[in-house]
Amino acid sequence: MDQNDLVSKITDVKAVLNTVIRGKENVVDLLLTGLFSGGHCLIEDVPGVGKTSLAKAVAKSVGCEFQRVQFTPDLLPADITGGPIYSQKQEEFFFKKGPVFCNILLADEINRASPRTQSALLEAMGENQVTIGGERYDLPPPFIVIATQNSIDNHGTFPLPEAQLDRFALSFSMGYPDAESELAILLDRHNGDPGTKIEAQLSSEEVLQIQEQVRKVKVDESIASYIVAILNSSRQQDQLRTGCSPRTGLVMYRTAQAHAYLNGRDYVIADDIKHLSVAVLSHRLHVKKQVKNSGISNEEIVREFFDRVKPPH
Repeated sequence: MDQNDLVSKITDVKAVLNTVIRGKENVVDLLLTGLFSGGHCLIEDVPGVGKTSLAKAVAKSVGCEFQRVQFTPDLLPADITGGPIYSQKQEEFFFKKGPVFCNILLADEINRASPRTQSALLEAMGENQVTIGGERYDLPPPFIVIATQNSIDNHGTFPLPEAQLDRFALSFSMGYPDAESELAILLDRHNGDPGTKIEAQLSSEEVLQIQEQVRKVKVDESIASYIVAILNSSRQQDQLRTGCSPRTGLVMYRTAQAHAYLNGRDYVIADDIKHLSVAVLSHRLHVKKQVKNSGISNEEIVREFFDRVKPPH
């Protein structure tokens, strides 16, 4: 399909989502940036602000197969990936696929499951495959995980391991809606949930086409050098145990391409990097214990070392 047609359809997707999730255009933009860059997204916020509704609405609007897993303390890895099942009729084991075999997996309240269960997603998120009993099973493309989590100080939560956090391309919060948007939400629900009426504006094949076009968005060497300078700035930050990894740079590169594409450009500018900086970097910071106890947020630390780097002209 022609690029202009795909861009037009993305505009339709945004319009649909903004009628379901009121007043959260920036959040919708970040989630679509994750999807079209092939990156996983982590949404952290208090219960009831629309995290699950947003994930379900995105899956419907782009015509992708959707599965939801409610993470609980008794959830097992096989409940996500699937596993061998014995067939008495055939007198042999066969592999039964778990909910991870889909296009968009919603890992709801991911930090309520044990670290062992959380780690079941590591291979799927890193390599788009799962290995069970020595056999490799590829996941259907496109594949992304949208995870939600409650604040880690809530009762019954487990902190996500650093390796798990690093698999997420973007992390952001929903936040409370403003008064006007909240009134619109109440009035929308008068005739039922508008999310149930969503029609697909794209197909999974078109999502793959968009992802391919995103990889062709031009990134000038000066922009790439800008990303490297940001990474080096983080490594000189006294508040951190370690700086950002090279993988972080690759994520920033790819998500900046997707953000430029969503804004109708075939080239990345410094403002794309700036717009995504907190969402890409904040959850990857390895903050020293005394800094964490002082109440300084990761977002503040990101802005501090980010502002030390001069953007290219």
